[in-house]
Parts: sequence; structure tokens; C-alpha cells
Amino acid sequence: MELDRITVNPKVMAGQPCVRGMRITVSLVINLVANGMSNKEIIEEYPDLEDEDIKQCLYYGSVVSKEEYYPLAN
Repeated sequence: MELDRITVNPKVMAGQPCVRGMRITVSLVINLVANGMSNKEIIEEYPDLEDEDIKQCLYYGSVVSKEEYYPLAN
């Protein structure tokens, strides 16, 4: 999946990943979903967002939280 809606700019929200350069952070969107809000409810609260924005926020969160294990050679 291409993350063309997630932007990082040191001048916007102190460089936190945001949606399309807006002051809506990926972490906010993920938090709203985690607390049970539906996409429809989120878009009603933040009308500048679109379904694809929410989808990419969740995907971004899954990518950055992926933990990989690399065993060290003895």
C-alpha cells in the first residue's frame, strides 16, 4: 500500500505523522478508532478526513509498530 496521505513536516505538529499536511495526526486517528469510533463518526467529527485517510493511518500504525527479531550470532 502506498502511504501518499501520510505526511511528516517538522513545521506541522512538531514533525508528527499527519494526514495530508493537516494538523490531524495519525496517532489521533488511531486513538479514535481504538476507542470505538466508526469511520463515519470520525469523519463527522473531522470533516476534512476521508475513509482512505483513516485506512492509511491504521496501515501506517501497523507498519511502524511491527517488531522484528534478529538473533545475534554467538
